[in-house]
Amino acid sequence: MKKEQTVLNSIRQQIESLPGHLGLYYKNLVTGYEFGINENDAFLAASVIKFPIFLYLLKTADLNQPLLVEVSDKVPGCGALSLFTGSVETDIRTLCRLMIDLSDNTATNRLIRHCGIPQLNEFFRSVGLEKTVLRRFLFDAEASSSGIENTVCPKELGSLLEKLYRNEFVSPEISQYALDVLLKQQICHKLDGKLDGIVPIAHKTGEDENLSNDVGIVFAPQPFIICFAGHDTDVYPWEDLIRRSAYDLYQAQLQEGD
Repeated sequence: MKKEQTVLNSIRQQIESLPGHLGLYYKNLVTGYEFGINENDAFLAASVIKFPIFLYLLKTADLNQPLLVEVSDKVPGCGALSLFTGSVETDIRTLCRLMIDLSDNTATNRLIRHCGIPQLNEFFRSVGLEKTVLRRFLFDAEASSSGIENTVCPKELGSLLEKLYRNEFVSPEISQYALDVLLKQQICHKLDGKLDGIVPIAHKTGEDENLSNDVGIVFAPQPFIICFAGHDTDVYPWEDLIRRSAYDLYQAQLQEGD
């Protein structure tokens, strides 16, 4: 579609005008048209690393298994578990929902401890993730200060999202369950910031100092994958571009049909 390509070319120009290491992967899931800017690069992950962790658990875990979240598991930032008094017992399913929809860092660290970092990375490699790597727990200041960082790759995560969309991750039932959880995302100021509920978006966000990511599927008339990753940047104009891009690509489809 000509309007789609016009919008994407405009996004490229705007990305090139911003500071930092910025990337985008886009794919129209009906036409198959792809577009990328540094889409094969590794970027600092922030909370987007929680998305492939979630998929590992869907493939391997008994979601009804209870887990005890201990006081020592609690870390700052997003989520609800750090606000509970004392230890909390719940199940893996609930921890997954908290990890994805509230981006709960405590739930994430407990799940990482349950799975094991080597096992998670082995799974990542098995589903085609080479530059998406889990290297440390969240809020591990000592590891971070030593330069040990989790990374994600926009196109790699886009490939996982496409597997979910096409019901090809483990089974149609598990693929749809994963999408249902991603659709309940509560951190909604980026990809859906300007769309504002016009269409469903199944996505996972991530943010930190000078860093902002959002990867997902926008269920426009022609659904599309859109994965933004960026660090060492000015977050306000970067997130504004993410908001406007998702909206403009949706509008391009409507205008194309007129």
